[in-house]
Amino acid sequence: MSEFMDDGVDFGLHEECGVFGVYDFDGNDVASSIYYGLFSLQHRGQESAGIAVSETQGPKGKVSSCKGMGLVNEVFNAEKLEQLKGDIGVGHVRYSTAGASTNANTQPLVLNYIKGTLALAHNGNLVNAVELREKLELTGAIFQTTIDSEVIAYLVARERLTTPTVEQAVKNAMQQIKGAYSLIVMSPRKMIGARDPFGFRPLVIGKRDNAYFFASETCALDAVGAEFIRDVEPGEIVTISPEGGIQSDRSLCQDKHARCIFEYIYFARADSCLDKVSVYNSRIMAGKILAEEHPVDADIVVGVPESGNVAAMGYSLQSGIPYGMAFIKNNYIGRTFIKPKQSVRESAVKIKLNALRDVVNGKRVVMVDDSIVRGTTCDRIIGMLKAAGATEVHVRISSPPFLYPCYFGTDVPSSDQLIAYKHSVEEIRKIIGADSLGYLSKERLDELIDGSHGYCDACFTGNYPVEPPKSDIRGEYDK
Repeated sequence: MSEFMDDGVDFGLHEECGVFGVYDFDGNDVASSIYYGLFSLQHRGQESAGIAVSETQGPKGKVSSCKGMGLVNEVFNAEKLEQLKGDIGVGHVRYSTAGASTNANTQPLVLNYIKGTLALAHNGNLVNAVELREKLELTGAIFQTTIDSEVIAYLVARERLTTPTVEQAVKNAMQQIKGAYSLIVMSPRKMIGARDPFGFRPLVIGKRDNAYFFASETCALDAVGAEFIRDVEPGEIVTISPEGGIQSDRSLCQDKHARCIFEYIYFARADSCLDKVSVYNSRIMAGKILAEEHPVDADIVVGVPESGNVAAMGYSLQSGIPYGMAFIKNNYIGRTFIKPKQSVRESAVKIKLNALRDVVNGKRVVMVDDSIVRGTTCDRIIGMLKAAGATEVHVRISSPPFLYPCYFGTDVPSSDQLIAYKHSVEEIRKIIGADSLGYLSKERLDELIDGSHGYCDACFTGNYPVEPPKSDIRGEYDK
């Protein structure tokens, strides 16, 4: 993605988080499996990571957890994993879209209450979090974090006081919350996965031997050698227990779905399959459509790592222009990266990406990327290619222009920060220094997912499937 921080490394779009859960009916420790699952979901969040586990045959309600700021391999080591004893557990990687980036906001959240203990991991954003939080505070609730996930956890715990099962408590809570959520809830003897009725964020089920898994993406199941069983349906509540195996409640399911189209364009890993649609095939299709809609005479097609690479291959396949790799990406930049001084701030892009002169020198280049958000650094990447000898750089974007903010777990900023909201395509082309610029058309988005699913494209169209809040709730409590 062609957005990097002006005062650091990464200024791209971010997904709020990835979730992963395991229940091993044979009683084996699950912490190492959660670790590897989170490692494969690292692309969904790089700010914090956490694991919470429990022994289903041990003291009821005892939960061991380890959470911290940073990448998965920065938060955990062999010694910490060894201390996490339990045959049921949940894990989480996070990038903040609502709530400050602080250690207090790391997940999974662990609640001790009169019925025992709950651990919860959440992917998404609620649009009514502020009003729910205020309502709960007026009845005595005390919040320890500034994230909407704690609102969900508190509602589940409160509903559990008057319901016979934790899955019924989850269902009652779901009837009060609005927006995007894929949840994994761990109780002392059950693991529950739930997805909002629109299905904004993905959630899948897997199995390995006698262990069952929930994960944000199928690539996490592959990482731990688990077999993909199926997707959790939008609105479905799935309960996993030794007594019942996989049990499903579909009473909150609805016909209208709004899966986030940007999961297929950028967020999900290319080797994942979400709601029966291959992410790789979606990106190949995006590239092919770009080649049809915005052809150009050129010598080579290249992608901006990582998500631009597959779309670039699709452009190459459709256009017949050879595909090449023009960038080397540094994959070892964590949160501890030292931000450069103002005088050398422009070096941040080169620290993460470097152009291959031998590939682009003397050539007309088609550069494919997934989006332009603020447009702050796309010009630097184009400048990098031209400095490496490219005679022309034609930019192709595998999504439509961003015009509206997202309230469902993606940090698409307010419209006044979006370059396409204030400028025409030709004006953007001049600003970023491209020889030509073409975006994927909104009318062909459904071809990316075979037209078989309802999807959310509100960040491109302003057509929100759920009424957005009157004020921007993202970062509401970061004061």
